[in-house]
This record gives sequence, structure tokens and C-alpha cells, in this order.
Amino acid sequence: MNPLATRAPRYVSFLPAALIVIGAVFNLLSPRYYWGDYLLGAAVVMAGTLLSLRHTIAVAAATILIQLALLIKDGYFGHLVGTLSLASAVFTALVGLGVNRVIAGHGRRLEAVRSVAEAAQHAVLPAPPARVGPLAIAAVYKTAQIEALIGGDAYAVQDTPYGTRLLIADVRGKGLGAVGTVAVLLGAFREAADQAADLVALAERMEHALVKETSSREESIRMEGFVTAVLGEITPGADGVRLLNCGHPSPYLLEGATVSCLDPDEPSLPLGMSGLGVPRAGARHWPFPAGATLLLVTDGVTEARGRDGAFYDPVSRLAGLGPFRKPEEAVEVLVRDVERWTGGPRDDDMAILAITRRGPASEAQRRTTAV
Repeated sequence: MNPLATRAPRYVSFLPAALIVIGAVFNLLSPRYYWGDYLLGAAVVMAGTLLSLRHTIAVAAATILIQLALLIKDGYFGHLVGTLSLASAVFTALVGLGVNRVIAGHGRRLEAVRSVAEAAQHAVLPAPPARVGPLAIAAVYKTAQIEALIGGDAYAVQDTPYGTRLLIADVRGKGLGAVGTVAVLLGAFREAADQAADLVALAERMEHALVKETSSREESIRMEGFVTAVLGEITPGADGVRLLNCGHPSPYLLEGATVSCLDPDEPSLPLGMSGLGVPRAGARHWPFPAGATLLLVTDGVTEARGRDGAFYDPVSRLAGLGPFRKPEEAVEVLVRDVERWTGGPRDDDMAILAITRRGPASEAQRRTTAV
């Protein structure tokens, strides 16, 4: 598979055929001493760049046959000028095929590296539980399409004595440094989620772990190694959710066909910036109706740019697409819509965590199905 073929707009795949037609018409309508070889040659090279091997071979064969037919028509076949022209067409076709193979090989290597990165990401970031009491949970991590580096997005869900606590975060940077910070972040969350009395205390415990982890690094890394995050706590009765936003994109509440952005009254600084001495803001409580879905994302979603350069807005894009009976449905719809919005490669990873509060009818139906 040619990697450029999946990224370019669909109309681009018709350009080689258009160049062949235009080149052939120029040859037919122009004087005998004029040849439209440049357009035919450009068609083959463009096909090698944008199309699959099968289509590139078809374009190469078409240009050679057209060149041969024109030589016979104008009486140059068998003469030196005709032989040289035909040899040039064959050579150009071989160049196009060579370009196609080079690009395809690069695409295979990039895909292999990306697969390794995704496997490593899954090892560091295991899937959350699919169900906690009346809550159904789904999550997905999508690596950037123009890179193959392990990213720093993270999420976690944990059942605690204080309710179901959750985390979504974005570590600054990529690569092994980001993976190490993600491991510390998730370890601190899992340990402190059962013990911290509230979300502010939980954030302080995670802050302490991050500061301790970066204390041995260079000063520039310590100053810039912050983590944006949203810490959440769904009450034991699952009828409400408390959210503490630490400089992260706000979560969304999907209720029926409506989408609401759960902005904090006062956002806190990102984790890892305690040295600034700014007190951390408190959490905000929101109702969590039965059948609603809490959707948490990283900036790979909210900063995905469309063809016109505009950022993706989940409120306007997802409005009217519900209701979502399962969190998996909300995640799948969001991923597809972001890909449709960008229309090409994304330059940042995106993590999505969706939690649906199942109503009594849904719970009864699930138990009946299980029996």
C-alpha cells in the first residue's frame, strides 16, 4: 500500500489519467515535430508517487502504448528518433515504478515502527475495566499518523471507597521520557486513589510523585515537564461526578442528542508546576443522569485541525448524533468524526475515555442477556 495514497484527497488519484489524456490530445492536435512526452512522463511519476503498484503499472503501460501508437501514426516507428522516443517512455515508466517501490517500502517501515510504538503504548497503558457497578467504560488511544513515537497520553479508572475515580492526562513530549513520566503518573494515581480523601489531595499526591521523579533531571526538563490532567470522581450512587481540571481540555457530557462542555469554575495549574506557589483550585460537582456518557479527551481531539485550519469542536460536531447506548459507540463516532474533520494525517496522539451510566432498564437487560 502506498502511504501517500491514503493521505491525499481522492481527486488527486485521477491526476495521472488526466495528464495522459491531455498529453495524448496535445500530440494528436500539434504539428508532427511536437511531442507531449513531458505530460506523459509526469503522469507515470505522479502515479508512482500516489497510486498502488497495480495502478502504476497500468499507467506506465498506457503511456508506452500511447507513445507507440503516436509513433506509428506519424511514421516515426522504426526510425532513430522514434526508437529514442520509445526508449525514453520505457525509461520514464521504470522510474515511476521505482519511485512507487521506494515510497511503499518507506510506508511499510513506518507502519512497522508505528505498530511497535502502539504495542509499547498498550503495555504501559492497559485498558481500563469494561464495567464498574452501573458504569460501562470504553477507551481508545490513537497514535499520530505522521509520527511513530510513543506518546504521553494516559487514562485510568479505579473503583475506590470514595467512588469510581478516573484520570485522563497528557504528558508534555514524546518518546521514552514521556513513557517514564506516564508510568510514574499512573503508579501514583493507582496508589493514591484509594487513600486520598478528595481530588485535591489526590492531585497533590500525584504532584509530589512527579516532582520527585523529575528532581534528578536537567533544570530545563524540570521546568517544562508538566502534565495536564483531569481527575474525576463518580459518586458511589453514580448520580454525580466531581471533576478537578489541571490545565487540560474540559470533559463533555453526552445526554441524549445534546452535548455539554464541563468547564471548571477555576482551572488548576498542570501537575508538576507546584514550584510556582499557586494554590490548587477545588473540584466542581456535576449531575450524572442515567443514560448519559461522560467523555474525556486529550488535546489531540480538540486541537485537530480541519482543512480550513479550524480546531475540532466536540460540542458542535457531536450534537444531534446521540443518544449513545454504549460508551464504545461514543468513542467510535468521535474517532471517525475527527478523522473526517482532518481529512488527512494528524500531528498529535489522541486518547479518549468514555463512561456511560447505565439506567435500571439497561442493567436489567444486561442481567437477562447474561442469564
